[in-house]
Amino acid sequence: MRWIYLSPHLDDAALSAGGWIYDQTQAGNPVEIWTIMCGYPPTKDLSIFAQYLHHQWGMDSAKQVVSGRRVEDKKAASILGAKTRHFGFLDCIYRQDKNGDWLYFDIFVDPLPGEADLPKQIASAISARLKPDDKLVCQFGVGKHIDHITVRLAAELLGRPLHYVADIPYLFSYPAHLKPNTVGMKKKVERVSKAGLKAWKEAVLAYQSQISALFKNPRAMRGQINAYVSKFGGVPFWQKA
Repeated sequence: MRWIYLSPHLDDAALSAGGWIYDQTQAGNPVEIWTIMCGYPPTKDLSIFAQYLHHQWGMDSAKQVVSGRRVEDKKAASILGAKTRHFGFLDCIYRQDKNGDWLYFDIFVDPLPGEADLPKQIASAISARLKPDDKLVCQFGVGKHIDHITVRLAAELLGRPLHYVADIPYLFSYPAHLKPNTVGMKKKVERVSKAGLKAWKEAVLAYQSQISALFKNPRAMRGQINAYVSKFGGVPFWQKA
């Protein structure tokens, strides 16, 4: 039996449940992190928005970003003892419509009508690689990042039981988003060992290009993850009742 964490981007699974992933693998449970939106764009052109984000990350081309972040992801997964699988769907900042116009200049927006089929495409790609006894974990979409919402929609199209986890660090900025997502669900908290907590923070630090965009600094990251674990007593997961 594998545990499959559906990660919208190259960092989301480690950010949201890294400590428990580590404890799972140390207990001998196979864990795989499947990152969905990490494909290589077919064009070298970039929107102004993508250029701005690249500047934040200290990278230039989309190829450099995707390649660099995949390397970071493999390093983080290695720290946690998990395997990785990288899918070819594009991050929202690289997606274009049929006319070549950029679709997104903000990441916290609702899915566009022109992408109505995207969750089905993602669900099909995931389904083709699943085994009957796989356990699936996906994020709620706390913070309403377009890619997180899209991957959740895809996961729910699979027709399989899902374990939901809160989106870190977006939960820290949008705490009020959690309760509406958990109404009618059963919560189970998985306690994280000291070694798991340490590995969690080390794995997050492996995403060097993202730290400054997601947290004030490494110290702030450590403090927020410590506070999250302290508040819930571990990593909380939810399932539909």
